[in-house]
Amino acid sequence: MGHEFKSTDEIEVPASVEDVWTAIATGPGIDSWFMGRNEVADGQVRMAFGGYQPTSEITASDPLRRFAHDSGKAPDGRFIAYEFLVEGREHASTVLRMVTSGFLPGDDWADEFEAMTLGGALFRATLAEYLTHFAGRTARPLTVFGPMVTDWDQAWKKLDAAIAERLPGAVEFHRNAHTVGLRTERGMYRFMRGFSGPVIAAHHVFEGDESEQDWQDFLDTTLGEQK
Repeated sequence: MGHEFKSTDEIEVPASVEDVWTAIATGPGIDSWFMGRNEVADGQVRMAFGGYQPTSEITASDPLRRFAHDSGKAPDGRFIAYEFLVEGREHASTVLRMVTSGFLPGDDWADEFEAMTLGGALFRATLAEYLTHFAGRTARPLTVFGPMVTDWDQAWKKLDAAIAERLPGAVEFHRNAHTVGLRTERGMYRFMRGFSGPVIAAHHVFEGDESEQDWQDFLDTTLGEQK
C-alpha cells in the first residue's frame, strides 16, 4: 500500500541570506544543525550517521535562492526529497521555506511516518535555533547510540533529571513525544527516540572539548547498559 507525503514549513530568522545558504547547502553548515557528518560535493549530499550513509543527488542549486536534493527511488518506491527556498527580508532577516516529500512503502508505514514527522520537527527547530543563535559558526556534531529502551515514559523522566544536572541553565527549544532539544552558550543538545529502540544523542557543539565517549558514558549511566 504505502504512503505518499509532502509537508511545507516556513521560518523567519535573524540571519543573512548568506548564512542561511551556508547552513543548508554546505557540509559544515549542515553538520551544525542536522545529524551526523555531511559533505556536499560532486552533485551529491552525503551523510554519515552511525552506520547509516545515505546519499542524495542535488536536483537544484541556485545560490542564495534554492537548494534541493533527493534520494532517488528505491526498487520498492521509497524516496525522500528536500527543497529549501531562501528569501531575504528587511533588517537582515531571512525567510526559509522548506518542503519535504517522499513515499514510504508497505502496509506498516504509519509508525515510520510518525517517527519521521516527529524527528523532522526537531531538525527544523534546530535549524531555526542555529540560525538565530549561532549563525555563521560551525559545530562539531556528536552522535551517540545509547541503550535500548522499552519504557520510554520512564526513560524520559530519567533523562530529564540527568540533563538538568549535566546542563544546568540550558534552554529547552523543542520537545515532542520522541525528541527533546536544549541550547546552552556552548551548543545544542538533542535526544531522540530511535525508530528501532535505542535512545540517540545527536548534539552540535561550538565550544569545548566534550566527546562522544563523554555522552556515551552519560547515556549508559543514566539508562543502564542495556545494549
